[in-house]
Amino acid sequence: MRILLDGMGGDNAPFEIIKGAVEATHEIKDEIIIIGIEDEINNELNKFKGKYNENQIKVVHASEVITNRDAPVKAIRTKKDSSMVKGLTMIKSGEGDLFISAGNSGALMAGSLFIIGRIQGIDRPAIATVYPIIGGKPSFLVDAGANAECKPTNLLEFATMGSIYMERVIGRSNPTVGLVNIGEEETKGSTLTKASYELLEKSRINFIGNVEARDVAYGVCDVIVCDGFVGNVILKLTEGLALNILRKLKQVFTDGPIAKIGAALLLPKMKELKSELDYKEYGGAPILGVKGAVIKMHGSSDAKCVRNSIIKGLPYANQNIVQIIQDAVEELEEIGISEQSGI
Repeated sequence: MRILLDGMGGDNAPFEIIKGAVEATHEIKDEIIIIGIEDEINNELNKFKGKYNENQIKVVHASEVITNRDAPVKAIRTKKDSSMVKGLTMIKSGEGDLFISAGNSGALMAGSLFIIGRIQGIDRPAIATVYPIIGGKPSFLVDAGANAECKPTNLLEFATMGSIYMERVIGRSNPTVGLVNIGEEETKGSTLTKASYELLEKSRINFIGNVEARDVAYGVCDVIVCDGFVGNVILKLTEGLALNILRKLKQVFTDGPIAKIGAALLLPKMKELKSELDYKEYGGAPILGVKGAVIKMHGSSDAKCVRNSIIKGLPYANQNIVQIIQDAVEELEEIGISEQSGI
């Protein structure tokens, strides 16, 4: 497999991107192609000379950089020689199998749509992300922020794509799917959730019904389905709450000598808890519904996140998930579900 890495995307580029790529070479045999300003990338790579197989990492020059301050659509159209545009173009032309970037989220989504294109039958691609469950197996949240307004058919597409990814990439057999709502009863919720419930119930996915936000954190289902507005709120609220709790625990455990003794005894368990909540452990978020394997990393990703995004993203490309999604969408069309909009 040929892994394309945006060497200039994210707050910590290019050093952390390159360090993560080097670390990944110790665990995989696949080729990694880092795209970006050649001199800068080579200068950083030289810091790791002798610490990796130099034949495994190649550099492709791109003279421009899309920053977080750039307007997404304008950046994709005007910065043709940027690391992001070049990476997406290489995916489309078959010069790479997986593209990973920590760059501008809106630009990556826009570029994926304009350059690679949607899978036929998919109305709106979605950003999906692993949702950590304390003491349990993580869930998968779709959509995590790409589509603030949706139709019921979009949520059916999200559920279908999420189920396929969870089963084929994460390895969860026959994953359960829950629809985020304000109550478990099928009559509860907005016009969107009620109509979506009907479509999901008729589909062939393992739909378990509505799930409330408080139950999401307990791992009530494998795939959490909602529109991007709700999904992004759930994700950021969870992140903020987790960070605040960990910060408060740190204060409590350092408040006096007795507390510090207790903290020393609990330190291994606290590290386990922190690891379970750390997004870096799970790698990046796939953009599902485009005709190529694209993964979005957190903007502040460090080498650990880059390494995990590469390793855990490989099955997205090598198990032909894009074609499997295409086949699943065609099946929905055959049974007539995708023609129903509800609203």
